[in-house]
Parts: sequence; structure tokens; C-alpha cells
Amino acid sequence: MTDVLVFDVNETLLDLSALDPAFEGALGPGSRPEWFQEVLLQSFALTASQRYSDFSAVGRAALQLVTERRQVTLGAEEVDALLAGMVRLPPHPEVPAALASLADTGFRMAALTNSTPAVAGAQLGHAGLAGHFEQIMSVDEVQRLKPAPEVYRMAAARLGVTTGEMRMVAAHGWDVAGAMAAGCAGAFIARPGAALSPLDPVPDVIGRDLSEVAAALMARR
Repeated sequence: MTDVLVFDVNETLLDLSALDPAFEGALGPGSRPEWFQEVLLQSFALTASQRYSDFSAVGRAALQLVTERRQVTLGAEEVDALLAGMVRLPPHPEVPAALASLADTGFRMAALTNSTPAVAGAQLGHAGLAGHFEQIMSVDEVQRLKPAPEVYRMAAARLGVTTGEMRMVAAHGWDVAGAMAAGCAGAFIARPGAALSPLDPVPDVIGRDLSEVAAALMARR
């Protein structure tokens, strides 16, 4: 049983749909999901080519691509306002209670995010979740974006465990798959629209939200 849980942040703990009204007002329907998919695509391209840009820069570049694609012009202040919403995201409704239950059961918990340290701290502080984690870790430390294996190895080293003693909890199949490839266990949160790739290994814990994942993890102790 792996008692060290490491959580992704964006979409796993925090609800990006809170950005939808601002994005739709500036860029039109469906623009926020399109933007975040572009963020992930640019992140994967950087990782595959062994290059690095911090996640805030990736988000800004992705927004530029979406505005060009949609033939919309935004001023610098409008761009800053849209991206600033990332530090004011609310948690998914079940997340605070689920994290509290896991902590009460004795799990060690940390956060591991592509966001920069400053953004990650602001995000989890604003959402009222920072106190649940013994560490808030950023890929910025190794200058590689998830799902690069160096990220998960760094997290395990920071927590004083092997990757085999750590479980990655995420609502992104690619994040879970990356962690499992690095030797970790995985837990997948199958939020609406999220799915596991048939090319990836299936984690032994899957739930529709963090409450279901937490219940499964606690039942194994």
C-alpha cells in the first residue's frame, strides 16, 4: 500500500470551468477548453523536444495561438486579466472534505504541479487547500514539464521515498501514465470529459471524483 499521495492541481483539485465566463466574453464559446488543450499541447511539445518554458509562459503562448486562430485581438490588460484568473480558481466541490478524510486516515499528501511555485502557492492558498499538503512542488525545480519522468523522481526524492512508494492522483490520464512509467502507482479521477488512453496502463484506483478515489484508497488501508 502506498501511503504517500501526490496530487496534480489544475483540473484535479481546482475547477478551471470557473474561467469560462471570462474566456467566452473575450473569445467566444468553447474558448477556455480550447485554450487549456493548447496549453497541454504546447507543454507536451516542449517535453518531447527536451525544452522548457515555465507554465505561465506556456499559458500566455497558448492564449496567443487561440486568439490568432479565432481572429480576435486582445489588449495586454485583457490578456493579463484572463490569465490572472488561474490563481483564483475554486476547488471542485468534493475536494476539501476528501482531502481532510485522507489526512485523517494517515496519508501523507503533497501537491505536484506544472505551475510555477508562486502560482501554485497562490492557487492552493486561495482555494483553502494549502494546509493539507506537507509540500507544494513545482516542475520548475527540474525545468521539465509533466509527464517527464524527472518530475516524478524529483517529487519522490523531496518526500524521501522511492517512486514505488508514491501514488500520483490526477484527473489527467497522461499525468497518471507518466507517473506510472516512472514507477509510481496511479489514481485516476474520471471527471466529466476525462478518459484514460487505451495505450496507457490502467491504474488500480479509478473514481468519478476525489471522494470516490479517497474512499477506494482508505478502504485499502
